[in-house]
Amino acid sequence: MKHIQSMKPQDILVLLGVLQAPMKWRHADLAMELGLSQSEVTTSLERSRLAGLIDDDKRTVFRKALLEFIEHGLRYVFPAKPGPIVRGVPTAYSAPPLSDTIRTTEMDTMVWPSPDGYQRGQAIEPLYPSVPAAAMRNPQLHMMLALIDAIRIGQARERTLAINALRDTMNREVHGQEPSRK
Repeated sequence: MKHIQSMKPQDILVLLGVLQAPMKWRHADLAMELGLSQSEVTTSLERSRLAGLIDDDKRTVFRKALLEFIEHGLRYVFPAKPGPIVRGVPTAYSAPPLSDTIRTTEMDTMVWPSPDGYQRGQAIEPLYPSVPAAAMRNPQLHMMLALIDAIRIGQARERTLAINALRDTMNREVHGQEPSRK
């Protein structure tokens, strides 16, 4: 019997990708959108199924369970700490929607390091190396990943704002799918 490992950071990226995908998405399209291989997507979906974050068909994310994991476990399982000032893509409270509420300077702006980035700020290691490029291709995905980073690095106020915004986003219909009841 093949052993499936514990959750990995890219599993969060894949689950958010599934939430963003059209109703009839394919592994190949999701992999390309997220900058992963098809086998990484397949293995990630199996880990998420075993963790109770996606249904047995691996097509419908259990939003309530995912949000609970993000809210209560993510910053402990996949912590992040601000690093040196670099060029990159805004994240956490330096990206929408929190950047509309929380003002930052270069010294407290948070970015994912990227040569294609357009802002300077403190480096935050993304959940997975492909996150900055995937976020630049998909503004909705960028917003959700930035909110997750605010939960990973923020103080109580930033975490609360991020959790509420993420909950609102995840509870909306996504590409015609009704929010999961689980």
